[in-house]
Amino acid sequence: MTCGPDVLYQEVSYLAYHLHWQLDAVLDLEHADRRRFVRLTRDLAAQR
Repeated sequence: MTCGPDVLYQEVSYLAYHLHWQLDAVLDLEHADRRRFVRLTRDLAAQR
């Protein structure tokens, strides 16, 4: 599964901002894994 560049930039920006991950670490993730981390991070932020 591939995603468009806009989705990729949104996911990378979100994870880098909230989790302070390096760009290459986020880009190394498969799209499904990246989406899972985005979802889990949003869930954690919503619990605050």
